[in-house]
Amino acid sequence: MLRIDPKEIPVPKMHQYLLGAVAPRPIAFASTIDKEGNVNLSPFSFFNCFGANPPILVFSPARRGRDNTTKHTYENVLEVDEVVINIVNYAMVEQMSLSSTEYPKGTNEFEKAGFTQEKSELVRPPRVKEAPVSFECKVIEVKPLGDQGGAGNLVICEVLLAHVSEDILDENGTIDPFKLDAVARMGGNWYARANGDSLFEIAKPLTSLGIGVDSIPEGIRNSTILSGNDLGRLGNVESLPTAEEIDEFTADLSIENKLEAHQIAKNCLLEGEVQNAWKVLLKYQNK
Repeated sequence: MLRIDPKEIPVPKMHQYLLGAVAPRPIAFASTIDKEGNVNLSPFSFFNCFGANPPILVFSPARRGRDNTTKHTYENVLEVDEVVINIVNYAMVEQMSLSSTEYPKGTNEFEKAGFTQEKSELVRPPRVKEAPVSFECKVIEVKPLGDQGGAGNLVICEVLLAHVSEDILDENGTIDPFKLDAVARMGGNWYARANGDSLFEIAKPLTSLGIGVDSIPEGIRNSTILSGNDLGRLGNVESLPTAEEIDEFTADLSIENKLEAHQIAKNCLLEGEVQNAWKVLLKYQNK
């Protein structure tokens, strides 16, 4: 493993490691205004959700590493403590990137990037009409994390009103990740698109009590075929199949050895058939 002490390398190099490793990061497309009413629109990938009651979003317009200057968004929220955080999807990612250009103060990035200003209901900054979701927010605190280049400035926001396009909802009124088609930041010039094969489901063990990987028999746990993810799925079951269930499922299977059984079990796991994987593994664990 490469050992990195932040105090021993240049800030830009540490910045590269952080953004390359902490990824993908959601994007806060923040609309703000200054005290003269000039509109600013800029994306920030130091961003996430930090509570639902009250609903809290936090993003960080960090100080520029090259010259320690501050960004217009940071200056604006100190003057006018309101912001609209818009969510970016794939259909608008190129325009969003264009808006990150460091235009002179007073430039309206809505116009530069070709976005439509939509009047907000409870705050003064406008919303991005093209965004699938927009959050009108009150800035409740701006917390500087340092005074040198690269230091973050946490803008802690309370959501006052949310706007969600009906086009991204499923039949239950929940946001469909495939319809949302969100994008996220990686390191360098790279982005990630949350759609297609990159989306997958894992059931949350909120009400169940999995047996745990430590309860998996050693011969299975030390398999050369089953991966850590496979063991995680196996350890997430609450109970093992009965002897009768094992015999019934494996009655017509012709398996010669444990390695073959592990491969069949792995295939079952790929199909989401966790109990069937267990039946095969337990039947042939001693062969």
